Amino acid sequence: MILVDASSGAHSATFSFKNNCSFTIWPASLANSDKGALSQTGFQLDSGASFSLDAPPAWGGRLWARQTCSTDSAGKFSCITGDCGTGQVACNGAGGAPPTTLIEFTLQGYGGKDFYDVSCVDGFNLPVLVVPSGGPNCNSTSCLVNVDVLCPQELRITAPDPRVNMINGKSTLGAVGSRV
Repeated sequence: MILVDASSGAHSATFSFKNNCSFTIWPASLANSDKGALSQTGFQLDSGASFSLDAPPAWGGRLWARQTCSTDSAGKFSCITGDCGTGQVACNGAGGAPPTTLIEFTLQGYGGKDFYDVSCVDGFNLPVLVVPSGGPNCNSTSCLVNVDVLCPQELRITAPDPRVNMINGKSTLGAVGSRV
């Protein structure tokens, strides 16, 4: 499980990542089109390790973790899940390829409030937990179990690598095609 502790104030926010998985992960970030990138758009996080990343006020975007990553003999970095296709650890404005469990943030959004959620719209690859701090009436949100195991067989896409225990569900529209 990846724990993201998010604390927000009037001038900035801090995302504190903790890798509770038994293996290394590579968290990544993608800012919304009208927001600047975070100082790190990808980094390695070993099992049990923590890392904090500052976000500017009014930042919005998504965070996710990549899994089973490596660098080939030509120096190209890639991941089995969540790969951003840049060939390097930093995603530099590229999003993660499904399946990936997303954490989405809008800081100082409507009414000056922070909004956050965990989304499986791009599938599920790792359990995540978001724990906000520093604000009133803030609740944690998570996706701690692999919801894709409930996906019907005809909508499943399984991992090409047996080291990765994940299934990704296609949307029904993507599986059967659009009918007008």
